[in-house]
Amino acid sequence: MTETKREIERKYESDESGLPDLTGVAGVASVLDKGVTELDATYYDTSDLRLASASITLRRRTGGSDAGWHLKLPVGPGVRDEIRAPLSDAVPDELAGLVRSRIREGQLVPVVRLRSSRDIRELVDAQGRLLAEASVDAVRADRQFGGEGSAQWTEIEVELADGGDPVLLDKVEKRLRKAGVRPSKSASKLARALAETKGGHPRPKDKGPAEPVTAGDHVLAYIRAQRDAIVELDPAVRRDAEESIHDMRVATRRLRSTFRSFRKVLDREVTDPIADELKWLAGELGVGRDHEVLAERLDAALDALPSTLVSGPIHERLRTWAKAGEHGSRRRLLGVLDSRRYLTLLDSLDAVVTDPPTLKAAGSKPDKVLAKAVRKAFGKVSALVEEAMEQEPGTDRDLALHEARKKAKRTRYAAETAHPALGGTARTLVKSMKSLQSLLGDHQDSVMARTTLRELSAVAHAAGESAFTYGVLYAREERRAERVEEALPAEWKKTSGSMEV
Repeated sequence: MTETKREIERKYESDESGLPDLTGVAGVASVLDKGVTELDATYYDTSDLRLASASITLRRRTGGSDAGWHLKLPVGPGVRDEIRAPLSDAVPDELAGLVRSRIREGQLVPVVRLRSSRDIRELVDAQGRLLAEASVDAVRADRQFGGEGSAQWTEIEVELADGGDPVLLDKVEKRLRKAGVRPSKSASKLARALAETKGGHPRPKDKGPAEPVTAGDHVLAYIRAQRDAIVELDPAVRRDAEESIHDMRVATRRLRSTFRSFRKVLDREVTDPIADELKWLAGELGVGRDHEVLAERLDAALDALPSTLVSGPIHERLRTWAKAGEHGSRRRLLGVLDSRRYLTLLDSLDAVVTDPPTLKAAGSKPDKVLAKAVRKAFGKVSALVEEAMEQEPGTDRDLALHEARKKAKRTRYAAETAHPALGGTARTLVKSMKSLQSLLGDHQDSVMARTTLRELSAVAHAAGESAFTYGVLYAREERRAERVEEALPAEWKKTSGSMEV
């Protein structure tokens, strides 16, 4: 069982003078001496320090009030999510899973042991409420793997209390600076330990070219960003963080779309198989997610009905249907993220970034190559929208609009890729495609909602329940789709005018 704590802290260099007096810092009524605590932490990483290269730390620590395993994932400057697990001999499976997208098949080994004598002060307000904890840490670091040697230093650490105002840290820092204390040059104790002991250092991050120059540079920069997004979102998906599944699914779609839109830049013999695997991953991420979104839509529609139009146990039947879609989807997704197939896909994406399968067009100037790909993608959207508007309302039009929506996404992602090279015209097209995609998405959601309502109505009727409310909801969804179709010509006219690349 794990728990998560948002850690907001700052670290400072310290000499022998110790912690300056912080009494009187705005909001701090008193500083309480909590004594000295002995901490002993062993940090784990792969032999090539993949976690450290991503500013992630995994440690087993004894001593203090929070002994156990701690995994720290970066959120922003000075902000990390610390995920805690009970003390055990081996790395807990759940924490190992949260770093799997980073380490893949690599093994976690002890790399550094840090022993600290922590002299703790609590900063409290006039009511005795904890505002922050300030400490002076006397640290000894001993290399365990990948090097040898030891290092010693003293540092000051100030950590905000849970729910505290980060502005307090600015006020404390102002006092510290007046006393001659300066921010630490190292982001963490581990980073300093690795820098000051002999042996390997974290492998450099793959940042790609500083400024994209060729068409291939731009395409690879976009691919790299989506690859990074998948890897970084993996722990959030495992923790079921809000919108994480959706965001990872979008990243997989962007990658797949980019491979297909820029086949003149990248060798499709290499990228087509990867695109197929990305389609598989997007499908697995969608198991349960599409059902959840549809359930929320139907639930909201039902809540919006006057009570006089609600007949029979429809609330209960919708809840039962929604739970049926959730059953087993979470466990299945975790299995996917632990699978060799998924890890192999991540390795394949790494290979595209580090050893790009570029074609001749990749070395060309970006404006011509990228603009041509965007225009081609737009042409496919145009043909499908024109076809749909010429058809009578019904299944054929629904299918054409659904295909147009998918092609609108591809055009949007192609324009996103080209935006750094083509500038404002591509940005305008991105906005137009997003608006069109949203409109057509509402239409497709209505199609799916009506299909589900027909199925639920049949089940209710067979059980001897009233199907009246299902019909009311169906009619409302039908009207919602009609409004989309009525708005489409004007939306398409506006969208067509944005195509200037």
